[in-house]
Amino acid sequence: MRSLPFFPEEATATAREVDAMFGVWLAISLFFTLLIAVLIVVFMVRYRRRRPDDVGTPHEAWWLEVIWSAVPLFIMLGMFAWGARLFFVQHKAPPDAVQYWATGKQWMWKFEHPNGNREINHLHVPTGQTVKLTMTSEDVIHAFGVPAFRLKQDVNPGAYTSVWFRPTRVGTYHLFCDQYCGAEHSRMVGSIVVMTPEDYAAWLAGGPAGGQAPVAVGAQLFQSLACYTCHEMGPGWMARGPSLQGVYGHQVPLEGGGMVLADDAYLRESILLPAAKVVKGWQPIMPTYQGQINEEQLIDLISYLKSLGGAPAMGTGAVNPPGSSSPSSGGPAGSMPSASGPTK
Repeated sequence: MRSLPFFPEEATATAREVDAMFGVWLAISLFFTLLIAVLIVVFMVRYRRRRPDDVGTPHEAWWLEVIWSAVPLFIMLGMFAWGARLFFVQHKAPPDAVQYWATGKQWMWKFEHPNGNREINHLHVPTGQTVKLTMTSEDVIHAFGVPAFRLKQDVNPGAYTSVWFRPTRVGTYHLFCDQYCGAEHSRMVGSIVVMTPEDYAAWLAGGPAGGQAPVAVGAQLFQSLACYTCHEMGPGWMARGPSLQGVYGHQVPLEGGGMVLADDAYLRESILLPAAKVVKGWQPIMPTYQGQINEEQLIDLISYLKSLGGAPAMGTGAVNPPGSSSPSSGGPAGSMPSASGPTK
């Protein structure tokens, strides 16, 4: 199908499977369309009324009705299973995926690389590397669409969505906003530039000077925003909020019952709407940072919090490993300084 003019290039491994699935569905649809059309013509000719007094003869063929109901049913279930499997594959990034960030804004795309390099409307990536792109919007709903990758994903304000891809062919591929987003929607375009690993390394080395990795920028923001005044700082420090040392990826108990997974969306909400989900054992005293930091700074803070590995510290509000004691509601929380963002 790659040679057909109405199919875009296949630049990822999943693009080939998407085209294969589409081709099978198209072939099945054409087969049954032609079969039904031919049978209609045959029946019209063979069983037409030849005399005015012709009356049809009743036939009981229940097995025929079972066949023409069961066969399409099993075909449709097979199509559903194939599509559902591919859907989940496309929306669950492999463990080796490298984190990139994207922000949609009327009318441009802003990208951030793991090392801190930033681009507008263009994203350079190496072949063979699995890229996980976490996306958000600064204003309205956009949609990240790359036809050559067979990708389309809504990009929503106030939330994170993600896609992943593993490019297989060097080249420059069109990027579109696939959701009408305002007067200049048609100009919100860009490109994904796929390079060899060697060329990509050289491109990174020749990028803008002074760029810092999101983790380093997030650490500076944590200090400049004075988050440490409420979060634990080591022995003897009376914390007023939970530590997030190693909390990312763990379940967090909440006031009033229930649990929540500490993922990107939870950390974002904790920074902007700290009273939305209060960690069990702590008071909702943290002020909101909504309007004080932009989307890029949020990305940097979250990247920093995610970098704090290890088991959740005492007093974080996170579920501790089996055999450990429950989170404390105050007082010193550990010997390692905690660099967390939200106090919840």
